Amino acid sequence: MKAPIHIVLAMSLSLLAVPAYAAAKKANPSPPLPEPAPNAAPQDPGDVAYAQFQRGYYLSAMAEAQKRVEANGDPKAMTLIGVLYGGGLGVGQDDAKAVEWYGKAAERGDREAMFSLAMMRLAGRGGPRDRDAAAKLFASAAKLGQANAAYNLGLFYLEGMQFPRDFARAAELFRQATAAGNREAQYALATMHKEGRGVPKDDKEATRLLSLAALADHLDAQVEFAIALHNGTGITKDEATAAQLLRKAARRGAPVAQNRLARILATGRGLPEDPKEAVKWHIVSKAAGASDPWLDEYMAKQSDEIRAAARKEADPWLFIIANSRS
Repeated sequence: MKAPIHIVLAMSLSLLAVPAYAAAKKANPSPPLPEPAPNAAPQDPGDVAYAQFQRGYYLSAMAEAQKRVEANGDPKAMTLIGVLYGGGLGVGQDDAKAVEWYGKAAERGDREAMFSLAMMRLAGRGGPRDRDAAAKLFASAAKLGQANAAYNLGLFYLEGMQFPRDFARAAELFRQATAAGNREAQYALATMHKEGRGVPKDDKEATRLLSLAALADHLDAQVEFAIALHNGTGITKDEATAAQLLRKAARRGAPVAQNRLARILATGRGLPEDPKEAVKWHIVSKAAGASDPWLDEYMAKQSDEIRAAARKEADPWLFIIANSRS
């Protein structure tokens, strides 16, 4: 069964830190917007067309949706047709038709269509790129409670291009999306609380939000929550749990997590000391761009045998890193 298509930041370990959401760290942020893609079809368990869509019976879903459009001009059915054309599901991909159907549904007040159409406008799919139109559609959808639209609109307020930069308004929109479980918004709002931008500086609230986003498998949030947990920032210090979280993030390819894990293994704080593993993760993280003079010195002090074994275990990671850049 196929799921719906979803759219949608020193030598002591106590000094662990990682830049969070770029928009809260820079004077003139320009945060990246999510890659445009078709939004989820209307999620009504009693919706026959949606049920067919969920099961991967796209032609049947199209036929059922078209019946509902012809019978009563159902905007959710129009949105589903837009999803099918936008994703090339059961039909040839046709962005122009997707935009047409999203537009019809948006005119009839469907918030999912508004969001999907905004993403199409943002990407220049099915028509010219139009950030102003996207911003208006995000605003309309956000007013109707569309969480992804609220998050994207918040990014626009951070950028200060379509609207004057307004951190407080961005935080308000991120809070709306956070309440609906949007992990990107949870991470963004956490960073704003860490920096005191648009909201009061509050380490406890920042860490709480990072924990929510980390639980939702947001990689950057997982790294930053682990660092907060290791240092006891906004939460009771727990080096052992922090080490496990960093190991998980390191295995997912996060260079900062790989670097912090190397330090943990070098010092035996949170995990047993393991020079070979420490050197391995240092080699990997350094290849990915996370340089660390202290670990360079630590590695130089190890025996030739340890360094050779570490390099051998690092080789598969180095191959992946090299290919990702080619």
